[in-house]
Amino acid sequence: MSAVPISYRELSATLGRLQVGINASDLHGSLTGYLCAGGTTTAEEWIDALGFDLDAARDDEVFAQLYRLCRGQLDDAELGFEPLLPGDEVALATRAEALVDWCRGFLGGVGLAGSGRLGDGMSADAREIVQDFGNIAASSFSYGGGEEDEAALAEVLEFVRVGVLLLCAELDPGPTTRLPAAATSRRLH
Repeated sequence: MSAVPISYRELSATLGRLQVGINASDLHGSLTGYLCAGGTTTAEEWIDALGFDLDAARDDEVFAQLYRLCRGQLDDAELGFEPLLPGDEVALATRAEALVDWCRGFLGGVGLAGSGRLGDGMSADAREIVQDFGNIAASSFSYGGGEEDEAALAEVLEFVRVGVLLLCAELDPGPTTRLPAAATSRRLH
């Protein structure tokens, strides 16, 4: 993957500086969902394509980096996609809430792509993934912070990561987003 990585912290700082009402996880989820569902845009125009009112961000390289990172991860033959979330040094509850925001953004981005492939035209597994993402997006997690909670969050995060790749392969089946047969036959639960 050739995209220049952008960190959650860097994107959060930029959004804070611009005083916009969206957080880094939600923004990355929105862009990911849009691209995953076949939405077409460029590094320069994706903010408009997703309907964000970020006029001050138009010339900000951080947003172009975010696009290139997201597109690069979704096209990565090594399946290196990762949702953009706070790092492990951040409290577990904060990371869990960021994952909820990410899923909410993802579903919004899929809807903005205007994909007519959603619903009955999707496989049963894909419909179940979308439903599970909706359940995550509507969740309010409570964690005590122990190792079991860390493991539970890691499991949900891995489900989301693989789910995105499977949805991307089904909704936007371009040559660079196809998954190997072994990855698509794996049950997610």
